Amino acid sequence: MITLTSTDPARCAADVLVVAVATSSPGAVVVLGDDVPAAIRTALGAPGLGVSGEIDAVSRIPSSGLAKAPVIATVGVGAVDGPVSAETLRRAAGTAARVLTGVTSLALALPAKDADLVAAVAEGALIGAYTFDRYREVPAHLRPADEVQLVTPVARSSAARAAVERAQVVGSAVHGVRDLVNTSPLDLFPAAFADTARAAAKGTKVKVTVLDEKELAAGGYGGLVAVGQGSTRPPRLVKVVWAPPRAKKSVALVGKGITFDSGGLSIKPAKGMEAMKSDMAGAAAVLHTVLAAAQLGLPIKVTGWLCLAENMPSGSAQRPSDVITQRGGKTVEVLNTDAEGRLVLADGLVAACEEKPDAVLDVATLTGAQLVALGPRVSAVMGTDDMRDEVVTAAARSGEQFWPMPLPVELRATLKSSVADMANIGDRFGGMLTAGLFLKEFVGDTPWAHLDIAGPAFNEGAAHGYTGVGGTGVAVRTLLSLLEAR
Repeated sequence: MITLTSTDPARCAADVLVVAVATSSPGAVVVLGDDVPAAIRTALGAPGLGVSGEIDAVSRIPSSGLAKAPVIATVGVGAVDGPVSAETLRRAAGTAARVLTGVTSLALALPAKDADLVAAVAEGALIGAYTFDRYREVPAHLRPADEVQLVTPVARSSAARAAVERAQVVGSAVHGVRDLVNTSPLDLFPAAFADTARAAAKGTKVKVTVLDEKELAAGGYGGLVAVGQGSTRPPRLVKVVWAPPRAKKSVALVGKGITFDSGGLSIKPAKGMEAMKSDMAGAAAVLHTVLAAAQLGLPIKVTGWLCLAENMPSGSAQRPSDVITQRGGKTVEVLNTDAEGRLVLADGLVAACEEKPDAVLDVATLTGAQLVALGPRVSAVMGTDDMRDEVVTAAARSGEQFWPMPLPVELRATLKSSVADMANIGDRFGGMLTAGLFLKEFVGDTPWAHLDIAGPAFNEGAAHGYTGVGGTGVAVRTLLSLLEAR
């Protein structure tokens, strides 16, 4: 729970008072925020104390009567040249909430001077305060604080209160995605995912429709059927709709939902499967974006398509050289069964475009090539020029990193097949781009963007900022920002 206060930070009743510090010169720090009392500033800057301004560095010292809180914690933000950015504060708040566990309450005395910065601090704190306890009890000393006081001079403004309310929705949506991504694939298979979507939408004005394997076959969803046929747990297509009465605009979101990706008969190496429970992160992001749009009451129709399948090897699995017919009639020669995400997305994109939305976006942990090109923290976006740029702009507003990538026309030739309309893979080099070109074939003239979140969706490295280990919830903030702008 987050509350706003304009109380002197030294008088805040909390277990830990948190302030931000930046590097100024080697071995020296500067405390950020005009509200922080001079006595605390002086104490934190004392030589030999060991307070660090490096990004994500957290130090704790006894308050020794300088504050009502028994402990003062500093969180480093790096070098600051000019006004502190919203993302810097979001990250600082998230680091504090993630690291300062085992206490009941925190008071964040960060330089949140206006409603936009209040929103960033609140989002960071809420997203950072995450634990996943489905399979084990989290020890008390590792549990995040239940209460957060956000110190700001605009505590009484309606804009600041609205910012916190929105942050609560965003934080809940990100946590919802993380919970799904972190869930064992033993428990989260296509039908279970569909049930989860129904349960999450219960009591809201979001409508959920589910197509089972028989309905998918009858409807010509050849990609979903083919990818899912190797598993004993069949595929599903879940349609999730927020349609306010007077909405004049519509956006479709299509999410890749491979609940576990073994690679199929083109099987992955064992190490390559360890994080493949996360291959449904795109569908999870779509589900919780639609639910958040409804909770925020956005005056725009948002339709989510969750393309759910489990990609497994078996006697009934699709084979390399199989030719399948996608929704809409286009035929695809499957040369590699581990390039399955584009097959289920193609069905979803065609179905989405049949309803003639103003724009369609797909979100997917699609290619290892994304990770090679941009690393584990920067997602890629391709598509029609205006939509690609719109995603980049929305990402910048939300604090997520999406990098615009091209769709070179010359690479389309590598997707040619001698027996079908196209193949599901092209040349190895530029694999992220050829995947985008494959998807482009299924959107017609609808404005479209493809978000490849393969690396950023699941953090296999050390925790940082508001991002812990495991599912990250990436893309939700960007998609919400885009919908709000529209």
